[in-house]
Amino acid sequence: MEEGNNKFEMMCGLTLAIMATLLSVIDLGAGKYGDDEIIAINEKSAAYQWYQSKSIKETSVEAQHDLVKTLVDGGVVKNAEVEDMKTFETKLEKKLEKYRKEKNEILKGSSKIPEAEWVQEKDGKKGNIIGAEEWTEKADKLGAAGDVFDLSGLFMQICLVLGAVALVMKNGKLRWAFFLMMLLLGIIGLVYGWNGHQMACAV
Repeated sequence: MEEGNNKFEMMCGLTLAIMATLLSVIDLGAGKYGDDEIIAINEKSAAYQWYQSKSIKETSVEAQHDLVKTLVDGGVVKNAEVEDMKTFETKLEKKLEKYRKEKNEILKGSSKIPEAEWVQEKDGKKGNIIGAEEWTEKADKLGAAGDVFDLSGLFMQICLVLGAVALVMKNGKLRWAFFLMMLLLGIIGLVYGWNGHQMACAV
């Protein structure tokens, strides 16, 4: 009987140690992807601020353009200066078009628009802009993976508690029941941890 108890305690203790190690690995992965989520959220905020600054500039140029157009169309400008004003108006229109393209690239990202629409440079090259919408999508996916990691951690922690209870129990049937519940919850926790890892890797 004593030998059976010792074998059970050894098996349960070893299983507990393995589960605790696996929980540490899951926590490490969750922490790493949690950091990636924070980076994605920060990049998303920066991209939207960049987009906003372009919108402000665009609004300012649009006001200038409308004023010039009104002056020319209203006949306020003298004949000698009409040509200069129209040239200036054309320049403003080109600026407006550039701002619209820049905003579109900042919002959607270079990979989501035709190459002809690339106007922003990053590290001296065009086509490297990750858009605000792309950062939002990445942050959302990493957040969903984080939720799955949280569930994994919860099941693994309950599994460890059940294992500890199984170790101190004297009733043979009850301790086996707790041991089996520990294994079941541990497996569920590992499945959630694997799914969380797969979700985060797919981002």
